[in-house]
Amino acid sequence: MATNNQLNAMNGNGVEKELHGTTSFDHAPINGHPTKQRKPYDYGGNPLAHVNTGDSIRLPAFGGEFQPGAYKSTANRKFANPAPLGLCAFALTTFVLSLINLGARGITGPNLVVAAAYGYGGLVQLLAGMWEMAVGNTFGATALSSYGGFWISFAIILTPGGFNIVSSLTVKGSEVAFYDSFGFFLLGWFIFTTLLLICTLRSTVAFFALFFTLDMAFLMLSIAYLHRPTGHPATSLVRAGGAFGIIAAFLAWYNALAGIADASNSFFVIPVAHFPWSDKGRADRMKSLENDGNDRGLAQA
Repeated sequence: MATNNQLNAMNGNGVEKELHGTTSFDHAPINGHPTKQRKPYDYGGNPLAHVNTGDSIRLPAFGGEFQPGAYKSTANRKFANPAPLGLCAFALTTFVLSLINLGARGITGPNLVVAAAYGYGGLVQLLAGMWEMAVGNTFGATALSSYGGFWISFAIILTPGGFNIVSSLTVKGSEVAFYDSFGFFLLGWFIFTTLLLICTLRSTVAFFALFFTLDMAFLMLSIAYLHRPTGHPATSLVRAGGAFGIIAAFLAWYNALAGIADASNSFFVIPVAHFPWSDKGRADRMKSLENDGNDRGLAQA
């Protein structure tokens, strides 16, 4: 006959869940309490975790789908969470271009990033944005699809000998028209990213930091191409844009990891630091106040 511990370790079908000779249950009772399933340590909630059971009609702020605000849950959908895929595509392409902007290893031409911009940062991120639209996430669809379009258009501009955009804007050997046009292009993306940044103010520190550093990267690069003391883009501003881009790339990877790591594949949840004025932050604060009140009541008793 199975012991109580074995019965507690069994699932609804009467089958004990085991992985490599171990189970996900604490078999040793503590102070007479029955055994319970172990859970990974939670550092304050995983805003990108793909948990959508339909138990509630509203998800918490930044509800797991590259979404800074609450939105209605769709319980019957069969899509996975596309946000980490889009974030990874953005991160890798941004990482490569930012290293080139920093002049790493003496590389100055962005030719290599064109392939990544077409295939990964462009096509894959655009697809992730379309899947965000399918799951009902307006913010995720707008952001990922737009930046996917950015990378495709960036690749079109810089494709060597392909669309002749650079050469058509070069007049008598002068690239002034191209520099100005490219500066306007980057300035427009700075404005767009600022709009998205405003929508992250009630989400998490990690999410806000991603859009803030990306916004600064677009600003530095646009000024570099529009303000040319020597006739060429200001090297210091281009490298400043590269530095902000490197930080944005790692923050995108960090947020992607927060969306991939869950109880099925990780022993811990990636901390993302909710703002105190966000829904999650307010809920945690109210819970803390309630616990303090209970402790004071017990002490007085």
